Amino acid sequence: MTASERYVETALSTAARAAAAQGDRIEAAARLAADAIRKGGFVFAFGTGHSHMLAEELFYRAGGLARVCPIFDEDLMLHRAAARSSELERKPGLAAALLDGVDAVRSGGVMFLFSNSGCNTAAVEMAEEAKKRGLATVAVTSLAHGRRMASRHPGGRKLADVCDVVLDNMGVYGDAAVPVGGRPVGPTSTVVGALLVEAVVCRTVELCDEAGAPAEVFASANTAGGDAANEGLVRKYGPLVKPL
Repeated sequence: MTASERYVETALSTAARAAAAQGDRIEAAARLAADAIRKGGFVFAFGTGHSHMLAEELFYRAGGLARVCPIFDEDLMLHRAAARSSELERKPGLAAALLDGVDAVRSGGVMFLFSNSGCNTAAVEMAEEAKKRGLATVAVTSLAHGRRMASRHPGGRKLADVCDVVLDNMGVYGDAAVPVGGRPVGPTSTVVGALLVEAVVCRTVELCDEAGAPAEVFASANTAGGDAANEGLVRKYGPLVKPL
């Protein structure tokens, strides 16, 4: 079996295990999101480094929820300075300042937080700040990785310790899951994290429909009528969601 075949097999089996073992947690996360939307709140999303891609997965997505407000900070992403982003995500004091600039937080809702290790200060503090401001919290993390890491949070807490619902991506320690020539390659956290998040989104939309309050959903901008369908949503939520 080639390394590519082993990666596909590993990623698919990890995703299947993560979804099958956590149906109740997916349901709980979806109910928090549906409840937030029905009450006029937002679904917030935050991640640093590669984990910010999962925050983007929730945002302005074909078939995705319209009431999503990502918490983006370029210094915590990779395109400006990758190594610097790793330094910053370990420092205290960033979360409160970031949330202070997000008007939509005042509407209430639920915060999805993405961190494979769950040990870096920025993600843990963001969860704590979100809860202080009345938001429910959902973590997407690797429990196996987190168990082998010391927390960098000043209080010694990890993301799984502070969130209301924890979705385990079931990745291995170090994320890279396929040995090639004695080196681990092939991380699974993004693939499995996206699957878990989209499962939550699908159930959220279904729950809103069941409650008689359909959730607003973006269409693909690259389909006939997509731009027109999305225009009103961008105009409606743009004043509160700055990245729109």
